[in-house]
Amino acid sequence: MSLPSTVGAVPAAPPAAAPARPASRLGSVIRVTSGNFIEMYDFFLFGFYASQIAAAFFPATSEYAALMMTFATFGAGFFMRPLGAILLGSYIDRIGRRKGLVLTLAIMASGTALIAFVPGYASIGLLAPLLVLLGRLLQGFSAGVELGGVSVYLSEMATPGRKGFYVSWQSASQQVAVIFSAALGYALNQLMPKEVIADWGWRIPFFIGCSIIPVVFYIRRSLQETQAYLAQKSHPTFGQMMRTIARNWPLVTVGAMLVVMTTVAFYMITVYTPTFGKSVLKLSTEDSLLVTLCVGVSNFIWLPVMGALSDRIGRWPVMAVCSALTVLTAYPALSWLVAHPSFGNMVLVELWLSFLYGSYNGATIVALTEIIPVQVRTTGFSLAYSLATALFGGLTPLLSTWLIEFSGDRAAPGYWMAFAGAVSLVATFLVYRGIVKERRAA
Repeated sequence: MSLPSTVGAVPAAPPAAAPARPASRLGSVIRVTSGNFIEMYDFFLFGFYASQIAAAFFPATSEYAALMMTFATFGAGFFMRPLGAILLGSYIDRIGRRKGLVLTLAIMASGTALIAFVPGYASIGLLAPLLVLLGRLLQGFSAGVELGGVSVYLSEMATPGRKGFYVSWQSASQQVAVIFSAALGYALNQLMPKEVIADWGWRIPFFIGCSIIPVVFYIRRSLQETQAYLAQKSHPTFGQMMRTIARNWPLVTVGAMLVVMTTVAFYMITVYTPTFGKSVLKLSTEDSLLVTLCVGVSNFIWLPVMGALSDRIGRWPVMAVCSALTVLTAYPALSWLVAHPSFGNMVLVELWLSFLYGSYNGATIVALTEIIPVQVRTTGFSLAYSLATALFGGLTPLLSTWLIEFSGDRAAPGYWMAFAGAVSLVATFLVYRGIVKERRAA
């Protein structure tokens, strides 16, 4: 199947009412991304407190084994994402963006509450890790469509010529969660003894997340349906959507390849960074969290900047350059860091990787919304993103830990990130070649 020639261009605006005021658009952005904040906030906490979670729920004979079981549980949630993408994505495409985003938030809240309140292994035995796993599966099921639903909503409410800028705020809201989580973790480490944090203090950020959820739920309920969705004359049934997805399977596959670098880089520089800093570079917990906070701020800056740049020069130049730079520099940068470990050097390397991630993501997420047919946009987007996350991104902390142990090379995660860049570079070429062919044929 050929790729649509509208990729990277601004599609015609659907019939709609008078344009919304800037203030109302800003309010819509805040309302729709607030749920995305909660989803990512809890995901990051799981990575930030991997060592404490391992000790509480996954007792083992070695720290490595406990950490591997914890990251395996973290990764298990990602394998629920494709299922969530199909079932919840088709629901959103059929009944509307607003109702679907309220439902995903409710499912995510259930998983968050399980992880926050389940007693440790010492209290209830094997039931403890099983309930934590259930919480992760619920979160993964919800997350399978949360990101896609938010991205599609933002793309459909964007003003002409600014889709890249608007859609970039989906990922930018995740960075607010990174910043908030890292700042909260740093404050706890300053205020509480390490023994208390290891025992029960690590649960405090999860409790805070649970307390925020009712507020976010109230905010998201006030969302308005997008004009693009309302302009559709009919909405396909589940069977029709599945047949459309099957016909467009090559497009979904290429879309998943485009996302590989985004999802691997994201979990590498956010969720895995505190563990890498503590376990590999032997930095303090406070230093590792400060680095993560700096990464979140950097991501927050680059995402809208490069999303706006892609509106001006096109998606593909940004994507091609950043994925190529990742292939060339990911391993050398980490190799230099492990040879010269320090807080300052870790900040430098992580900020470079943050620039590559933020720039590539700023162009890629909006590009994915543009190449998926509108009738199945949420389902197709979410399925492509979920497949990439389940098979690549979600396994990044687990694979990075295993690669270091297997190879003895502490910079080995750099190979994984370089591989992700290569996959997305190939996908960028495939999509770009498809567009050029169509334009020449026209």
